[in-house]
Amino acid sequence: MPIIDTHAHIFPAEFGPVPAGCDPAAWPSVEDGPDPDTKMLVNGPVRFPANRIWFEAERRLEASAASGLDAELLSPFPALLNYRIPGPLGRDLCRVTNEYIAGLVAAHPAKFFGLGTIPLQDPDLGTAELTEIAKLGLAGVEIASNINGLSLHDPQLDGFWAEAERLGTAVFVHSMPVASERVPGPAVATFGVGAEASLGAASVIVGGVAEKYPGLKISFSHGGGGFPLILTRAQWFWGRTWNEEPPLPESDRPEAAPWFAEHSPIELARRFYYDSLVFDRRAIRYLADMLGTGTLLVGSDYPAMPREQPIARTLRSMGLSAAELDDVLWNNCFRFLGIDPPK
Repeated sequence: MPIIDTHAHIFPAEFGPVPAGCDPAAWPSVEDGPDPDTKMLVNGPVRFPANRIWFEAERRLEASAASGLDAELLSPFPALLNYRIPGPLGRDLCRVTNEYIAGLVAAHPAKFFGLGTIPLQDPDLGTAELTEIAKLGLAGVEIASNINGLSLHDPQLDGFWAEAERLGTAVFVHSMPVASERVPGPAVATFGVGAEASLGAASVIVGGVAEKYPGLKISFSHGGGGFPLILTRAQWFWGRTWNEEPPLPESDRPEAAPWFAEHSPIELARRFYYDSLVFDRRAIRYLADMLGTGTLLVGSDYPAMPREQPIARTLRSMGLSAAELDDVLWNNCFRFLGIDPPK
């Protein structure tokens, strides 16, 4: 039964010279690391040590095969989703990353599929880049769960969502915590990531995006964070009933008026996809029960995090039917991308 990792990051081995007029500190570079197998991604204040699996295709393929993988959906390292720099420079940076990923996809068809990135800090410029993404042979885009603090349901992004729907562009929403003192520093990588993943999903699903653009293809990182658990509370506010029972008549729930919508929050949530990177079969079981196995994807955050060995070991131990497992491990990804799975 084939397996594709839908949450796997990568970045180019080099980004080229700093463009004219760009602050050198705002343009990433890759420098020598402490040993021959390590490079340093320098991106503003970030100094990220990365072994060669991050940017050498052959090593990447060897590691994937050792994990039991058949293919990867490559997406940019989230640190490269830099919405703080001006739009035109952001477009230049996006194109460096996108062309690199597209080159890997072209060189290793059926092994690598790719998502690019766009400069959504300038929504018009970013939206125009969706056509360039398709020309490169990439299957979609990765965006952050907020655009430099701007929520994904903000009207400024309506043009992006409309064009993504029109083109059939797959959109991977990756959690991107916003600087805050609400949680201690070490908790940003745990509770911070989960909370921001939840806010990103909530912004799309109950913020009007899902209702306005029903044809969107979206996946959410980290199982949507805490969103699936709080989804039942949103469902109650919408219908004033428990256990997804039919909603009360509007006359019997006047206080719910701000929540009225044609489709319930749970129904909207089931239109989209969620990676199963939640580290516990009980959490995966909840996702499967609430959202359905037809919405789940394999994800690892590799190589930022080690993969479960072998990949999807927990998923395969949960007693899913052969058809359900085949969907989660393989078919759901290609439905999300809107392309036929390779044979």
